[in-house]
Amino acid sequence: MKRVLGSMLLGLCTAGVLAKLPPLSDEAKAKAAEAAAKTAHAGKVNAYKVCLIEDRLAAAYLAEAKKAGKDLKPVATPPCVNPGPLAGAEAPAAKPAAPHKAAKKS
Repeated sequence: MKRVLGSMLLGLCTAGVLAKLPPLSDEAKAKAAEAAAKTAHAGKVNAYKVCLIEDRLAAAYLAEAKKAGKDLKPVATPPCVNPGPLAGAEAPAAKPAAPHKAAKKS
């Protein structure tokens, strides 16, 4: 009984705290949207890289099978599509390397 009352009290306190959170600002919403876009693009890039690796593995497997005398026919798959650079992102400016200063020995 005490556990039930304790958990109910905890639930009520938690609901009160969550209800008082302020709404997100426009800046925070923009940052969240940018982060979501970056995450989605990273997923597309990873899928593209996996597709390229799978194509190389399939080609190597078919070459080995051909050497072994097996007659395998490749399965038609859609081509790998490069997602390109992230849309709307500015390219990072190339920073010139600072000249290396040798330490003086005294």
